[in-house]
Amino acid sequence: MRTAFFRRTVLSASAVSLALLATACGGSSGTADGKSDAKPDTKPATSAPAAAGAKGKTAAELAPLLVAQADLPDHVLKPATDEEIKAGTDLASDVAACLPLVQAQSMAPVGAPAGTARIKGVAKPKQDADPDASEAEKAKAGLNALGSTVTAVALSSYDGKGAEEAFASLKSAGTTCAGGFGIRTGGDAGKISKVSPAAPVTAGDEALAYTLELDDSGDKATTELVVVRKGSSLVTFSAISLAGTAEQPKAVVAAQVKKLG
Repeated sequence: MRTAFFRRTVLSASAVSLALLATACGGSSGTADGKSDAKPDTKPATSAPAAAGAKGKTAAELAPLLVAQADLPDHVLKPATDEEIKAGTDLASDVAACLPLVQAQSMAPVGAPAGTARIKGVAKPKQDADPDASEAEKAKAGLNALGSTVTAVALSSYDGKGAEEAFASLKSAGTTCAGGFGIRTGGDAGKISKVSPAAPVTAGDEALAYTLELDDSGDKATTELVVVRKGSSLVTFSAISLAGTAEQPKAVVAAQVKKLG
């Protein structure tokens, strides 16, 4: 039987995907094959340190720096809900060192930032149904939309070297927590069975990418987690899909890093 945690994860993906059905089925303004023109930054990461005396930005100051709809024409963007933000304040892990992964997966800030801003994006289907399509074709397009990758973005800004420390905690967790760990969010318990290195990401001053596997009584789903630090800012990208296997959100990462300048 699926646990409440697994159901919460599935419902989170479906809620945003359903918003896509109401917004995006009329057509995509991305490239002809539905993919984004945005490409990850391929410059070598320099791992530049943040200024020791730097002051972090507030959530209000960070909001304009979040990726916007104009930056991602082949995605539909939605703000994080109050419920999602509140859920991020009630997180726990049975392994303390793994908590940063739980936070990053849940749009919650890692460490103690001065402010955090959040947004969600869902990829438009690569093939939209024609307005004159049959009901069967429209239904198929709807199912494709429900399987689209949903990416939660959390942009945090830190005082001093806080961003470097938060990044280091996530990097360390990738090794410490590789064999899995228990997770609790919103009163619901679950288990991440494995944390594996994902396709490398080159962006910002330093970046990392993991695949987190949730195994719930035989029901499996993956989260693609990307973390990018740029100066005193840290961005986490957590991607899930109702199809069970999410795609690494390369277009979202590239657009957000570009927005940071």
